[in-house]
Amino acid sequence: MKWEVNFYKSDSGNIPVLDFLSSLPNKHKNKALFVIDLLSEYGYLLKEPYTKHLSGTKLKELRIQSSPNIYRVFYFFYSNRKFILLHAFTKKTQSLPKEEINIAIKRMKDYTRRSNNE
Repeated sequence: MKWEVNFYKSDSGNIPVLDFLSSLPNKHKNKALFVIDLLSEYGYLLKEPYTKHLSGTKLKELRIQSSPNIYRVFYFFYSNRKFILLHAFTKKTQSLPKEEINIAIKRMKDYTRRSNNE
């Protein structure tokens, strides 16, 4: 049974991960969509090098290498075999930038709050 992979949608209707993916060259976008499909297929069984847990958070990262660029998509497990893709960016440093993690955490809290109010 496949896992459901959804994109975070802001109050204003923006879908940041889709916006990011659509800005990529086709080759890179296709690689990213391939890794997202792997997440849908394997769920929690998907391991490195494709995914990694962010220590101290509920976040995980999809790790996409498309030479010469490295992309990251932060996501979290919501419920009932469902993952929510929160934030994507081009990784340019060795460590994960704290501001990128903070964006994902803010969106995760917003998604959870709005979902609980429905």
